[in-house]
Amino acid sequence: MREPIISVSGLRGIVGESLSPEIAMRYATAWAALAPQGDVVLTRDGRASGPMLAEAIRNALILCGRSVIDAGVAATPTTGVLIRHYEAAGGIQISASHNPPQYNGMKLFSPEGRVISAKAGAQVIARYRSGQVDSVGRPGLGRVRTCDDSTTAHLDSVCRLVEVDRIRRHRFRVVLDANHGAGSLLGRRLLEHLGCEVTLLGEPPDGQFEHPPEPTAENLASVLKQIPDAKADVGFCQDPDADRLAIIDEQGAWLGEEYTLALCVDQVLRERRGPIVTNCSTSRMSEDLAARYGVPFFRSAVGEANVTEAMRLHRAVFGGEGNGGPIDPRVGLVRDSFVGMALVLAAMADRDMKVSQLAAELPRYEIVKTKLELPSEKVPAALAALEGHFAEAAKDRLDGLRLDWPGKWLLVRASNTEPIVRAIAEAPTAAEAQKLCDEAASVMAGA
Repeated sequence: MREPIISVSGLRGIVGESLSPEIAMRYATAWAALAPQGDVVLTRDGRASGPMLAEAIRNALILCGRSVIDAGVAATPTTGVLIRHYEAAGGIQISASHNPPQYNGMKLFSPEGRVISAKAGAQVIARYRSGQVDSVGRPGLGRVRTCDDSTTAHLDSVCRLVEVDRIRRHRFRVVLDANHGAGSLLGRRLLEHLGCEVTLLGEPPDGQFEHPPEPTAENLASVLKQIPDAKADVGFCQDPDADRLAIIDEQGAWLGEEYTLALCVDQVLRERRGPIVTNCSTSRMSEDLAARYGVPFFRSAVGEANVTEAMRLHRAVFGGEGNGGPIDPRVGLVRDSFVGMALVLAAMADRDMKVSQLAAELPRYEIVKTKLELPSEKVPAALAALEGHFAEAAKDRLDGLRLDWPGKWLLVRASNTEPIVRAIAEAPTAAEAQKLCDEAASVMAGA
């Protein structure tokens, strides 16, 4: 069996090809050997392979002497809330996020209810690959108890962020596309609690996706027209484990995932001031908003674990990633689509504006993403060539190479799993961003 794709926060693979119950058990055991003592929260998104992997992981944890709190189908941010609610030693979410249905995976959580740190993740990987899974002490078999209510604690945390009665008075019509993922469970409950009239697409969390699961404009083509057809005020679209949120306006226009974070940042900073953190591949809309409100702005390396660590370091009031992942530390240091929905509805209610009007007030940029085949041994020379070619740009080696000019930027990063580099550029126009990517590709090809 091929090796799954492994990162510091977990793994993912094609079930039956690069991911099996045995691999899942070995990885869970490696994590359990290093985690603090205590119970473990176990959750999964709605994928068809989830119950099989959950049984394997649950049994592995029991054999390690770990007691398991099994919450069944739940969103990834809900997992973080439950870990803190039960004061657990950590948790495992079984999910492949936005990957196609043949994939599944595991996300590992710390006792703080966030994805484990890069250092902890590296230790788990090393133990997994060393085969040291049999040296775990077994003080006795663990036990399993069922979490009968997985959503209330998360619902309460999200609702404390907003003026619930003010949102209720507007009786917003909302289309929620859960696409048969885990987000439908809390999604319906949250929106109805906020007084919304809800049309829920893909409600059963059974993994039978009605369109490709990543919430991009192309994948949501069948959903766009349903927002004006339903006379809805807004459309919310989640990925299968509901840590990402894309937004469609009342006219059926895809605002996208980058706007999710920016709309939330704007709403939060109107009410409370403090540092903002995003990763280095996220739109500069949030950076511009931080400047508008006179608060510090910080960038982290790409990856949720890096963002949350920077948020802790800088005591950020808000942060996230431009893939539609807002993070509010008052709820948890996890990307959270429910936080996004609540804050966007609050902004609409507080300012009595349509979501298209809120988006129109944000700084406007266009992002272009490209990739270039390049062997890993050639990457250092290629990045050095870019630094020399774009000598006038401000340079940052936090994660790959980022080059900044007034009003635009270029980020070039090598893939950890493929012999390619990804180039992301943002500028006032798509043509200008594309030109940066094309110029970078030409320089790297000649390096």
